[in-house]
Amino acid sequence: MESGLEEVLLESQHAQEGCGPINLVGLRDSKSLRQQVFEQVRANGQVSRAMIARTLNVSPGSVTSITAELIAEGYLREVEGAAREAGRGRPPVALQVVPEVKRVIGIKISDERHTAVLTDFAGQVVASAALDIPTTKKPVATILDELEELVSRLMTTAGLPFSAVSGISVGISGVVDHSCGVVTWSPLIVETEVAMEQAIADRFNCPAHLENDANMLTLAELWFGAGRSRKDFAVVTVEHGVGMGMVINNQLYRGTRGMGMELGHIKVQLDGALCRCGQRGCLEAYLADYALAREASTALGISRNNPQSLPVMLETLYEKAKSGNRGARTIFQRAGRYLAVGLSNIINLFDPELIILSGERMRFDYLYAAEVLAETHSLTLNQARPRSKIEIQTWDDLVWARGAAALALSELTNRVFGETKLPA
Repeated sequence: MESGLEEVLLESQHAQEGCGPINLVGLRDSKSLRQQVFEQVRANGQVSRAMIARTLNVSPGSVTSITAELIAEGYLREVEGAAREAGRGRPPVALQVVPEVKRVIGIKISDERHTAVLTDFAGQVVASAALDIPTTKKPVATILDELEELVSRLMTTAGLPFSAVSGISVGISGVVDHSCGVVTWSPLIVETEVAMEQAIADRFNCPAHLENDANMLTLAELWFGAGRSRKDFAVVTVEHGVGMGMVINNQLYRGTRGMGMELGHIKVQLDGALCRCGQRGCLEAYLADYALAREASTALGISRNNPQSLPVMLETLYEKAKSGNRGARTIFQRAGRYLAVGLSNIINLFDPELIILSGERMRFDYLYAAEVLAETHSLTLNQARPRSKIEIQTWDDLVWARGAAALALSELTNRVFGETKLPA
């Protein structure tokens, strides 16, 4: 780290927290200096002009001119005495984003409960809302009706009209082509090849963006979590399905047609168990909720006829495993071994510095037991070299919606500062 970065000491205990990638070097060539300055302020929460100049390696005069414009336009404001540089006397004036100047909505579509957050331009959550819905595959029109009710609840909670919103982003499981806003396939939607981004924009009369939900969770890590200070990392989610997101040089990797990083659908057994995508032998078919439920119904006689009972069924299975039931423990141990296969494939393909394991099912500690991590590393090459770090991340259910809000903030920032559509 540069010495200048180490010298800034925040003295205010109420300093606004920053959000977004901390190291933006790899993205500078594609962004104007105005946008770079604004994003440096947002990433730090509060920062001096001198610090911005050193970080971006530009003249203090350029930063002073640009920040004066941004203050006049209402995007930044000064905070007296919020930061001090060690040994340099009087504290300089710090800058921070004006939070209320813009707001966005992030939404996670799920098969049981939709969630949403309203986030200001500084990345802070203003309000949140949730909507419990029937666990059935449904037409897009029905989902849009549900989203309309969810957004209404959100804005009521915030005490703001929808006209205060500048953008909306939605995450959904399945194969999503972000570049054109099309859901090729989703386990939650009856139709295929749905132009859902445009449908959302039409319904709310607002700029809309669509993304795979695992990518949304990855954006949450990049903007708010363990990935902020890392240029390269992977996120693996285990819950209703198995998902993966990958950040390479501060950018979300999606693949040519938005079908990259589909870890849940790599094949681990030819002609194996049936996956909800319609193919056989997918990793998800041995690790996701419905896979554990299938095993439980066979080995333990636990009924899975009522889809609403799935969470209760899984909790019962976990309690039995913890109490020493051999069949229940075998189910989790087998799932853990399949997870080890998936993680080792990620390491062999990408060699990431960090893999973050997340999702509701990571509370089942059998999936990240020492035996699972040991088997992961035993299946990888270059065992004499430093191992990829594997961390367990525990977020609340709103993290997916916060990741969606991060995408909306990224796209909104590009629009405000005259940039073309760029990776988040």
